[in-house]
Amino acid sequence: MIQIYNTLTREKEVFQPIEEGKVRMYVCGPTVYNYIHIGNARSSMAFDTIRRYLEYRGYEVNYVSNFTDVDDKIIRAAKDLGITAPEVADRFIHAFEEDTNILNVKPATLHPRVMDHMPDILTFIETLIDKGYAYESQGDVYYRTRKFEGYGKLSHQSIDELEVGASQRTGMEKELKEDPLDFALWKGAKEGEISWDSPWGVGRPGWHIECSVMATKHLGDTIDIHGGGQDLEFPHHENEIAQSEAKTGQKFANYWMHNGFVTIGEDDEKMSKSLGNFVTVHELVKQVDPQVLRFFMATTQYRRPIRYSETTMKEAGVNLQKLKNAFENVSFRKSDAVAERTEDNQKLQELADLEIRFTTEMDDDFNAANGITVVYEMAKWLNQYSEQETVSVVVIEKALEQFTQWLGIFGIFFLSEELLDDDIDQLIEERNQARANRDFARSDEIRDLLKDKGITLEDTAQGTRWRRSE
Repeated sequence: MIQIYNTLTREKEVFQPIEEGKVRMYVCGPTVYNYIHIGNARSSMAFDTIRRYLEYRGYEVNYVSNFTDVDDKIIRAAKDLGITAPEVADRFIHAFEEDTNILNVKPATLHPRVMDHMPDILTFIETLIDKGYAYESQGDVYYRTRKFEGYGKLSHQSIDELEVGASQRTGMEKELKEDPLDFALWKGAKEGEISWDSPWGVGRPGWHIECSVMATKHLGDTIDIHGGGQDLEFPHHENEIAQSEAKTGQKFANYWMHNGFVTIGEDDEKMSKSLGNFVTVHELVKQVDPQVLRFFMATTQYRRPIRYSETTMKEAGVNLQKLKNAFENVSFRKSDAVAERTEDNQKLQELADLEIRFTTEMDDDFNAANGITVVYEMAKWLNQYSEQETVSVVVIEKALEQFTQWLGIFGIFFLSEELLDDDIDQLIEERNQARANRDFARSDEIRDLLKDKGITLEDTAQGTRWRRSE
């Protein structure tokens, strides 16, 4: 029975999906104006681990994660680079896909883009205006925050507390608002900016409206899980709730999940581009094994902060190698394993007991830190079993399957000397994604790796076929 810590209620709640056996999950994706740093990547890896565990537990997960491809930062980057805003977005969407692919993050079921949803955004805003939740002001459109009862319920702030902060803001936008708390749904275009026609004049959408539109369009008025970084809790997710529930009259998301920050330095500063203390995935994976980075990030409970340093990365590398050694030790014994042994049932029961312990830990709000502790215990079990004089192929196959599944939840994949069919299929899936991303170097690398293992690939119109060389 999975329990999720719900930011909305500040309590752990038993997970009950809207539709039995299926999960509708929306995670706020990147604003694509630069390479992602490892703080950005943490959200992708954390929710990928959560998604993988839900699938391990038998759920069919419809996972939607957007690309924000219209934003002030993108417009500034376009000016700096001397290219258009769409070209900036395309460049860094491709970079994001490369970086997350090398970290074994599964592509979302759907990656919607803002530019592809402009008619939906206009219709959404018009509905809010018709319902009295929004108003036009000199080409801009603003949301009437006070009209939405319960504003501040996600971040647990009162309207009075929010008013104090809002009243201190200055600038032209304040003069256009009925109330300092109101936020923009549509912004009138400035000269030279990318823009679209609208009933209120030429302009572009505000940041918050985008996710409300894409989440409800692709997952329905009410979704199971909405996730993102801790920094999005307010105002972004708070505003998403206000917009979405005002339009639909339905609860927007049943469970709100937020991952912790990545910190750096002696003062444990949050890693961010604005502070200039970030390390990009693009550069880091040139120096560090991507599997080590994934292992380092994925094995901390998602709500906890992660302290990044060379020391903590080295520790992750040592621990990952221990797991790999255990995998290789027992894989090596498969060649001399016997068909059956009298103590097989006892060993299979020990594996079943470990599985119960693993799911118990992971069911508790996806507690990866406790879950990986059970994985370490299984690695110890594998080492001890591989040292026995006689081993059973039945036990080895079950142990390897279980160990591989658990590691896969954390985005870690080891290859045995004799590749299992599932290993091959996983590599072919990764190769197909690399080709789709035009990452032909990685595609060729996978083909060569499989060739070295005696696996021949054949690309056909119906997909990629494989066979073992004789």
